[in-house]
Amino acid sequence: MINKPSKNEARLKRHVRVRKKISGTPERPRLNVFRSEKHIYAQVIDDTKGVTLAAASTLDKALRNEVKNGSTVEAAARVGALVAERAKAKGVTKVVFDRGGYLY
Repeated sequence: MINKPSKNEARLKRHVRVRKKISGTPERPRLNVFRSEKHIYAQVIDDTKGVTLAAASTLDKALRNEVKNGSTVEAAARVGALVAERAKAKGVTKVVFDRGGYLY
């Protein structure tokens, strides 16, 4: 019998493969996106220092009351706008997109 890997196992394999090629620098930090079933999370990470420069999610106080369901396209757009605003405040203008194994 052939064992088919679960969707999450396949995503983790893709994530490891992508992370071998992508790393964030101070000039272009890495934008990491994680999607769970109920929420979405985004982080801007400088891999040379190992520091998160900006982060946002549907669990933030700023978005918790505005967004009813954290897994919708509208919620993702709001999280993206919030993380972009926070990254610009830190002086970040360009990022490298880390899709985290998800197929976009």
